[in-house]
Amino acid sequence: MRLQDKVILITGSGSGIGKATALLFAREGATVIVNDLAADKGLETVNEIANAGGKAAFIQADVTNPESVKSMVDEIIAAHGRIDVLFNNAGVSGVGAIHEVEPDAWDRVININIRGVFLPCKYVIPHMMDRKDGSVINMSSCIAEIGLARRASYSATKGAVLALTKSMQVDYAPSGIRVNALLPGTVLTPFVEDYLRNSYDDIEQGYESLKKRQLSGDLLRPDDVAKAALFLASDDSKFMMGSPLYIDGGVVFGKSV
Repeated sequence: MRLQDKVILITGSGSGIGKATALLFAREGATVIVNDLAADKGLETVNEIANAGGKAAFIQADVTNPESVKSMVDEIIAAHGRIDVLFNNAGVSGVGAIHEVEPDAWDRVININIRGVFLPCKYVIPHMMDRKDGSVINMSSCIAEIGLARRASYSATKGAVLALTKSMQVDYAPSGIRVNALLPGTVLTPFVEDYLRNSYDDIEQGYESLKKRQLSGDLLRPDDVAKAALFLASDDSKFMMGSPLYIDGGVVFGKSV
C-alpha cells in the first residue's frame, strides 16, 4: 500500500494510461480523483475502483479552461483538504509534418498538451506549497528526445513538457515538491488501435511496424506506464527531482541491427 491515504488527481483518467493508473493507485491505498471530459468514461473508472473496494470520485473538467480547473481543485480541497499527487496525464496526439498541419489542428494539440499541464499545476501547486509536500508527474514522451516522422505538433508539446518539468523542479524544490516526467514509448491504447485501423490496410502489418521501433519487440501496455507512475507518486522515488523516467522499450538509447 505505497499510496495509503494519499489524495491523487489524475487528469484524463477515463481511459488508457490514465485509467490504468487510477485503478493501480486505488489498489495501493490512494483516494483517486478521476478527471475526464467524458463523464461516461470517468464514471466507469470510478465504478471499477469502487467495485474493487477502492476510493474514488469523478470530477468533469476541461484542463484547458482556467475556471474549470480552478473549480475542480477547489472542490477537491474542500472535500479532502489537500492534493498529495498531481498526475498531468491528459493529452492528445497529432499527425503530420509542419507543412501538412493546419493551424487549428496545431493549436488544439498545443492547447491540450501544454496548457493542460500548466493550468492544473497553477492551481494545485499553491496548496502543495502550503503543506511543503507534494509530487507532480507530467506526461511527456520519448519523442521529446528523438525525431519521428510526421509528429511535429506532438513532439513540440512533449519536448515543452519535459523542459517545463525541469524548470518547475528548480522553482518548487524549496517547497518540498518533486516534479518528474514520464517518457513512454508507443503504448497500445484505444487511440493507437484507432490509428492502426485508420492508417493501415493490414492492421497486423501496422502493428509489426510499430513494434520494430522498440528493442523490446513489443508495444507497452497502459499498466506498464502506470507502474512507473506509481514509483514517481510514492516515497520510493523521493530523490528523483526534475527527472525524465523512460519507459520506452529501448527506443531512445537503443538501436536494433
